[in-house]
Amino acid sequence: MQPLKNIFFAQNYPDLLIGIDPPDDAAVWRLNDTQSLVFTTDFFTPVVDEAYDYGAIAAANSLSDIYAMGAKPILALNIAAFPPQLSHELLSEIIRGGGEKTLEAGAVIAGGHTIQDKEPKYGLAVIGLVETKALLTKSGVMPGDSLILTKPLGIGVTTTAIKREKATKEDITEAKRWMKTLNKTASEIAVSLNLKAATDITGFSFLGHANEMSQSSHIKMIIESRNVPFITNARNYGLQGFFAGGAFDNRMYFRRFIEFSPVIDEATEMLLFDPQTSGGLLIACPEEKLGEFKQKANALNQPFWVVGKAVDGEGIYVV
Repeated sequence: MQPLKNIFFAQNYPDLLIGIDPPDDAAVWRLNDTQSLVFTTDFFTPVVDEAYDYGAIAAANSLSDIYAMGAKPILALNIAAFPPQLSHELLSEIIRGGGEKTLEAGAVIAGGHTIQDKEPKYGLAVIGLVETKALLTKSGVMPGDSLILTKPLGIGVTTTAIKREKATKEDITEAKRWMKTLNKTASEIAVSLNLKAATDITGFSFLGHANEMSQSSHIKMIIESRNVPFITNARNYGLQGFFAGGAFDNRMYFRRFIEFSPVIDEATEMLLFDPQTSGGLLIACPEEKLGEFKQKANALNQPFWVVGKAVDGEGIYVV
C-alpha cells in the first residue's frame, strides 16, 4: 500500500496547488485561471473559562490559516464536541462567540456538526478565496527579507498560569484580547504589497513555525531575541515554570535545527518554544518594501515587530 501522502501528491491533481506535500498552513485548490479556494480546519479544548471568549478565540484561531495564505474567509462550518451535561446556555455562548468572530471576519457559518465527548472541543472548518497570484506560502522567503511578527508571544505560558489560577486579572484580559484579534489586517497589508511568504504562529511555537518557513524556503533565519515581543508578565510566568507540555515537546523536536547565542538564557529559549493559541503572522518582507509595510501598519493600527532577517544558508540562529 502506498503511503497516504504519496496518493495525494499535488502532481496527481493539477488543480491541487498546495496539499500534503509540500505542506503549508492550508490546502489550496485552483478554481480558474485567477482564483483559488483555500481550505483549513482547527479545533481545541478550552483555554479560558468564559464560554463566549472560548468560542471567539477558537474561531479566530481557525480563521488564522486562511489569513496566513493571503486569502479572505467566506464560509465556515462549526466543529464541536460537548459533554451531555454541559448546559445549553454555555453551549450557546460558545457557538455565539464563534459566530460573531466569523461575522467580524466577513464570513458566514452555514452549519456544522457536533458529537458528545467528555471534554468540550470547538473550532471551524473554513473556506477562503484568494487571487492565486497573491498566495502567501511558507516557501516564499528570500535572502534579505525582513521577518515581521504581528502579535506578541507568551500566550501558552500565560494560559497555563490561568489554568493554575496564578494569572492576574489584567494578564488574563490581555491574553484574551490578543487571542481574539483576527490576523485580517496584517494579511491584507501583506497582500497589498505583493509579499510572497507568511505563516501563523500557533501550537508549534514561534521557532517551530519559523523553522518550517526556513526549511520550505531553503534559507537561514537570524532572529534577534531582544526584538521579539512578549505579553506582559509572560517571562515572569515562565520563570515560575508555567510552561505547557507542548513547549517541551517543541524544544525536543525543533532544537536540533536551531542555534542559540550563548547569552540566551533558558527562560527566553523556552518562551520561543511556547505553543501559541491564535498567534500572529510571521511575514517575510523584502527590504525595499519594509518602509511601506511600516507606513500601512501604522495607519491601520496594526501592531508589528521586525524580529530578524533571512540570509543564505539553513536553520535558525537566535542572537
